[in-house]
Amino acid sequence: YEIAQCLVGSEMCIRDSSKSSNSAVAKNSNSKRIIVLDPGHGGQDPGAIGCTGVYEKNITLAMARELKKILEKDSRYKVYLTRNRDVFIPLRERVRIARRYKADLFLSIHADSALNKNAKGLSVYTLSETASDKEAAALAERENKADVIAGLNFAEHSKEVSDILINLAQRETMNRSSEFANFMVQEMRKSVKLLDNTHRFAGFAVLKAPDVPAVLLEMGYLSNLSLIHISEPTRH
Repeated sequence: YEIAQCLVGSEMCIRDSSKSSNSAVAKNSNSKRIIVLDPGHGGQDPGAIGCTGVYEKNITLAMARELKKILEKDSRYKVYLTRNRDVFIPLRERVRIARRYKADLFLSIHADSALNKNAKGLSVYTLSETASDKEAAALAERENKADVIAGLNFAEHSKEVSDILINLAQRETMNRSSEFANFMVQEMRKSVKLLDNTHRFAGFAVLKAPDVPAVLLEMGYLSNLSLIHISEPTRH
């Protein structure tokens, strides 16, 4: 619930992100903000396994469904899930789904596990500089410069100009992602146990859309013994 309230309270961050996102069609002040929730893992990939045997893939799906219900009670938001059942979706396909919906925000939902059974706390990740620079270069090569970012036809530009355009777009997206992550940490701190250095940086593949602000949320540790009461969510 606290996570949903945080997202509802972040309208300014989401609105600003949509203004800056090159993938999103220009939106007027009355447009709904599009949020894509990404329940981590699925299908043959269970993710972390909790101290009770609960699978991360089921916890993340249950959380995403609940978040969607809460968020869509607010008329400002339209929410999509990358998966709504127990199915495996490749990481890059999750990114493509977010871009297909022209998302203003992409939130990938996870839960960790650790050898230390007392480990607990929430953390938030955004894309690291190093990962972004490598991804920008690979993106230009892989997509052959053609319409990688909506509104920009890289085929019309030299390699040097194309690389600069991709880099600028992705850096702007990274800034918006970090802005939202910082807001999220500030809000969650009021009611949720956080890890030290809560806002972290890594090269997660699902964070690498060049034009969609993206954050990965690690809700906590399923291995924590205080969660011994958690069982598999009811399947629908």
